[in-house]
Amino acid sequence: MVGEAPAKQDAPPAVMALALPRAELSQEMQAYFAKCEEKLGYVPNVLLAYAHDDAKLAAFAALYNDLMLAPSGLSKLEREMIAVAVSSVNRCYYCLTAHGQAVRQLSGDPVLGEMMVMNYRAAKLSRRHRAMLDFAVKLTETPHLIEEEDRQALRAAGFSERDLWDIGAVAAFFNMSNRMASAVDMRPNAEYHGSVR
Repeated sequence: MVGEAPAKQDAPPAVMALALPRAELSQEMQAYFAKCEEKLGYVPNVLLAYAHDDAKLAAFAALYNDLMLAPSGLSKLEREMIAVAVSSVNRCYYCLTAHGQAVRQLSGDPVLGEMMVMNYRAAKLSRRHRAMLDFAVKLTETPHLIEEEDRQALRAAGFSERDLWDIGAVAAFFNMSNRMASAVDMRPNAEYHGSVR
């Protein structure tokens, strides 16, 4: 054999690099974890990472669920696409793995999922989706350069004022989440890697 084979990457990873003990969780958060187990078969590691502090876990879960699951002019898939485009700019391993899987699942298109992770500009996107992702990426890379013409481009693509708020809120949330994941070397659940391929 020529060269050296890389180490297998399939060992169950630690949730994160910090050795923080799990807090005593409220009944509400225990029920939330039980619901994750029931629906997904596991608790996402991002939630386990926040479980060192019940109040922080509850705040994170409430904001995430509001932004990603509550009624909006943006579909769940569109919100996941924003999450992946932002996470791609930030090179967030956790979020690209977890939310790349969500794009594959919600779109039914594994190729779109891979394109979104690597470079959304390579995908055949509608005017609406291209405007949405261009805005989210500009907000990620150069937020100080956002101006009225950027908002107007979203309106011209058919987004409402509330949609503009939601696009900004989802992009901003994932910029925060990406940075926390990088700060503590948060690792995605192994289940995300092989799902919907």
